[in-house]
Amino acid sequence: MSTAYKTVTDIAGPLMMVEGIEGVTYDELCEIELTDGTKRLGKVLDARSDLAVVQLFEEAKGATTEGTKVRFLGRTFEIGVSEDILGRIFSGGGKPIDGGPEIVPEKKLDINGAPINPYSREYPDDFIQTGISTIDVLNTLVRGQKLPLFSGAGLPHNQIAAQLARQMRVLTPEEVEKGEMIDGNRQSTVDNRQETSDQGPGTSDEKFAVIFAAMGVTYEEAQFFQNELEKTGALSRAVLFINTADNPVVERIATPRLALTVAEYLAYEKDYHVTVLLTDLTNYCEALREVSAARKEVPGRRGYPGYLYTDLATMYERAGRVRGKAGSITQIPILSMPEDDITHPIPDLTGYITEGQIYIDRGLHQKGIYPPIIPMGSLSRLKAKAQGEGKTRGDHSGMDAQLTASYARGVEIRELAVILGESSLNDTDKAFLKFADRFENEFIRQGATENRSIYESLNIGWDLLSEIPREELKRVKDEYIEKYLPKK
Repeated sequence: MSTAYKTVTDIAGPLMMVEGIEGVTYDELCEIELTDGTKRLGKVLDARSDLAVVQLFEEAKGATTEGTKVRFLGRTFEIGVSEDILGRIFSGGGKPIDGGPEIVPEKKLDINGAPINPYSREYPDDFIQTGISTIDVLNTLVRGQKLPLFSGAGLPHNQIAAQLARQMRVLTPEEVEKGEMIDGNRQSTVDNRQETSDQGPGTSDEKFAVIFAAMGVTYEEAQFFQNELEKTGALSRAVLFINTADNPVVERIATPRLALTVAEYLAYEKDYHVTVLLTDLTNYCEALREVSAARKEVPGRRGYPGYLYTDLATMYERAGRVRGKAGSITQIPILSMPEDDITHPIPDLTGYITEGQIYIDRGLHQKGIYPPIIPMGSLSRLKAKAQGEGKTRGDHSGMDAQLTASYARGVEIRELAVILGESSLNDTDKAFLKFADRFENEFIRQGATENRSIYESLNIGWDLLSEIPREELKRVKDEYIEKYLPKK
């Protein structure tokens, strides 16, 4: 039986100071027994020669310095895992909240985990089809990548995340071979999409799982994720960790680590291809700042702790592919930028750690365009390895560059026309202006349940490029222009 200490000297927010301790270590779990007999869980944030700073995973209401007992358990925060965890919903602290039984664990794992050793990493190069044209063609997602969504308050990042969870899949070699044979006839790609879109995430010979970690969300958002997965039958291969806004702030810090630990177990021990969606990282960082302030730490930029970069990296770097393991973890963190400020510490530091970002644009959203993912500001740093013959199609890389450049030029001309009037534009400028309008309405805009194949998206792009004089198509090879550009 471990020693119960009655030497609590101070309580500050979610933190508790315990003196006269012996043999206590950093991150060790402890059990706090209040004067009324109720028990709460905490962990050691700081341990010195005779003092421990304990962080409660639940609110400190009812805790007093007199009569409160603290018992250190000699282990870290662990979660029990087995394949039975699929299809279950848990609180942000790892307790089942779906009315089902407790998980009978195959093993227990420390939720803190560790970043993947760079030497053990395999370079991500498998194309993931999301069914969203602006991602598949222009900001290609790669299996094992960490690619965040940069959003803002009121933008549809949760809807996009749910669509990704429903539609993400890796093409079979047979589909790639068939897709490479498709010419500029758009009808053939529509038929191809119909044949492939019903298969759902993954491919027929793969095990696929989705892990949702919701931090500080509203009850309506939590229900939205659950309903979206249930109505498509995807809940059976998903695990949800829900920390709502009224749950303890400190629990928010553990939620993403619980999700990533389950993902690592499924990916590296059970050979699943796992997609982890973390929403909203801004709420997580706010919780980190609140705990840091309670500890009276010296604040960094905008009051966030100086170790924010390191803390985020310990989570982001747990995504990837490991040499010798069949499974993988693809991570899609979602963060709402305060005041749409991309220089805010959270998106700024995230951009340094992750392999690009998907930028959700408020201007497109105000036009009623869904999904409002804009090419300018979005970037997938690993996309080159997942584009081209054997992965998608030979014209993919050139189309990526040509469509982005043409749209950027069209937007620039649109702004110029507002000042000078359309009468000041020459025929080439008018062609790019028409391209930009069609690009927004036919390429970017698509339904929330519309699942386009990569080949349909590419051929829509070629159809739009037919608006532009051929001599302006400088980023695609002539052989692909001859093969795919519709003949007028």
